[in-house]
Amino acid sequence: MPGDNAKKALIDSLNGLLADYFALYLKTKNYHWHVAGPQFRDLHLLFDEQSAELFGLTDIIGERVRKNGGTTLTSIGAIADKTVIKDDDRAKVDALAMVKSLRDDNATLVERIRAVKAAAGEAGDNATEGMADDWTDQAEKRVWFLTEIAS
Repeated sequence: MPGDNAKKALIDSLNGLLADYFALYLKTKNYHWHVAGPQFRDLHLLFDEQSAELFGLTDIIGERVRKNGGTTLTSIGAIADKTVIKDDDRAKVDALAMVKSLRDDNATLVERIRAVKAAAGEAGDNATEGMADDWTDQAEKRVWFLTEIAS
């Protein structure tokens, strides 16, 4: 039976992932609002679709934290403390730079999801472990789409 340390590590890992999802959601939405150039329409719609997908998982991840007996992130400051996704406060960013930044951030997210899956396995949380496969697939699809655009 998994110990308290494994459960605490899982909760910490999930909260880090939750912070990453919120940070990447906001960055993607920022790019959605500010993209310009010849690919405007396609990127505007893609970024909106991707941001909605990211935001849609925040509640699920937060509930996994609670179901494991933890407390979730409580503020923007808590998100900033736990995320590895770098902010981009600029309103004017080259469209291709946006694509490459989001591609790299989603690739980072894949690694963070894999860490959650490993922590879930250690903690005996089969539900989170199984969900992580779907989260990975979604993030890998975003990486794929953004990679193809950047090529």
